[in-house]
Amino acid sequence: MSLDLQYEPLSDARWTEILPLIPQYPVVRLVDCGITEGRCKDVSSALRDNPALTELSLSSNEMGDAGTQLVLQSLHPTCKIQKLSLQSCHLSEAGCGALSSLLRSMPSLRELDLSYNQLKDAGLQLLCEGLLDPQCHIERLHLEYSNLTAASCEALASVLRAKRELKVLGVSNNDFGEAGTRTLCQGLADSTCPLESIRLEGCGLTAANCQDLGGIVAAKASLSELQLGNNKLGDAGIAQLCPGLLSPGSRLQTLWLWECDFTASGCKDLCQVLRAKESLKELSVAGNEVGDEGARLLFGLRVPRMKSCGLTAACCPHVSAMLARNRSLQELQMSNNKLGDEGMEFRLGSVSSLCSPGDGSGLGVLVRDGRVGDCEVTDQGCTSLAALLLANRSLLELDLSNNCLSEVGVMKVAESARQPSCPLEKLV
Repeated sequence: MSLDLQYEPLSDARWTEILPLIPQYPVVRLVDCGITEGRCKDVSSALRDNPALTELSLSSNEMGDAGTQLVLQSLHPTCKIQKLSLQSCHLSEAGCGALSSLLRSMPSLRELDLSYNQLKDAGLQLLCEGLLDPQCHIERLHLEYSNLTAASCEALASVLRAKRELKVLGVSNNDFGEAGTRTLCQGLADSTCPLESIRLEGCGLTAANCQDLGGIVAAKASLSELQLGNNKLGDAGIAQLCPGLLSPGSRLQTLWLWECDFTASGCKDLCQVLRAKESLKELSVAGNEVGDEGARLLFGLRVPRMKSCGLTAACCPHVSAMLARNRSLQELQMSNNKLGDEGMEFRLGSVSSLCSPGDGSGLGVLVRDGRVGDCEVTDQGCTSLAALLLANRSLLELDLSNNCLSEVGVMKVAESARQPSCPLEKLV
């Protein structure tokens, strides 16, 4: 049971209706509901009367440090809360003292999300004091977009060394740089916690950090997700990372390498990993100029996410061959590539030829989401798209945004979408 309100600015009358409900639900989510510091006293009073509370989300409300402190005061030691989300609540380093005190007194708390708050290095230091307390048993810590620098990495490394319960560390989009990441990696290497997910997107990593990261992947069999997108790793970095991915200890299932500044040369190293590691199911190389050669290499083994990869229609026969092998594929992302009308004939024609038969037996590929936005498709390509919609019984979403379509081409696609036999639910 949950009280779940999202993106609903609450009038005074509506607020009066909601307040008596807060003590009645173990899960309370009031996300982007216009809760300001003035209403936090009401929230605090209502939460005091809720001994069964296990989850509280007040994300995207302008509560500020003072308002958040009022709310935290209601979470007394006998409270059994396990998950607390305060994303984008206008917190600063001044609010971290109260959060640190909460961590010391709330042994039930397992997940804390403080992303999109300007905590800065001073605030992180205060927070880590609470995280290091023996009464703190956090398993999932989210600090994305917290305006942290390399100065915070030693404190985070200390937490990693001390806490044996931590499973998820999300610190993406903080300016750690090469040196800070090296410090953090040392803490990860020394840690005995059963980490499952490490998120370091947009943290200023370079190729010099990749050997350390590979060593962590090799050493932690529990690690299933590594997010490194939006870091300038380059081909050299991918080459340094892959030996760790290839190690017997690696059990990685998801690897995000979008916008990491590598080319088809990096794809060759990734191919070795894909051949050896069946466990690696999800790979994003979006935003890297891997070109048709990179697509040929990767599509021969898996189905990576390849938005904005410098592809042309020349790669589409390899897509067709992949579709012939992969009958469980549900999503194909190739937006913002110059596939053109020729590419549509290859790519979507192959989906059409392999789609589920009319008896609904479910044989063939099951693509439900096709993304070909910004692919230089014209009205001519819409003929292939229209035929696909009539032939494929599984496609639920098709993105054609930012293509060179006139009303004629749009009408071709729309006519097929209107047919009773077409299952399409969303056309963009």
